[in-house]
Amino acid sequence: MTKAALDPAAPLVFDTAELGRSSGTTMHIERGVPAPEAFGLEGVYAVPKSSTVDLDVRLTAVSEGVLVDGEVEAVAEGECARCLAPVRDTLRVQVQELYAYEGSVTEATTDADEIMRLEGDLLDLEPAVRDALVLAMPVTPLCRPDCPGLCAECGVPWDELPDDHGHEAVDPRWAGLEKLRLADTDGESK
Repeated sequence: MTKAALDPAAPLVFDTAELGRSSGTTMHIERGVPAPEAFGLEGVYAVPKSSTVDLDVRLTAVSEGVLVDGEVEAVAEGECARCLAPVRDTLRVQVQELYAYEGSVTEATTDADEIMRLEGDLLDLEPAVRDALVLAMPVTPLCRPDCPGLCAECGVPWDELPDDHGHEAVDPRWAGLEKLRLADTDGESK
């Protein structure tokens, strides 16, 4: 299966032609770009599609390719795993990735999925950004660390319930006796 060619107009695809191949040449990129897809689990916790992803990265030409190093920032949205309240967090992550030149020794000595590769002069930063953001996401997003969650009986958030809230649970094996007790308290005869 052949891989589709990179779209130079894609928000996270960059042209490295001005770097040349002289080791040490750098190019600084600082800008906000729209997320080309949702990063994370949509509806649970993710950086929404088309939301702004802020990049502050440096591209450096090295002997085997282009080294990308810097910081990415985006806002992730979802719901609290305990109480289902909306959660909105700013994720700030470091990215560092080597993109090998076509025909370089690194390309020849590594498997296709071990290292990122340039396509001509184009570099696709999307996989590195997505991986860094998703790995920084909490497994269970919370609205706050001490969120008490929902009442297991009525499903109302504990924060909205009075301190003395509770549900009397009657063991079904004693339900018949409970009816007798209730009848007795109502003044009815046994």
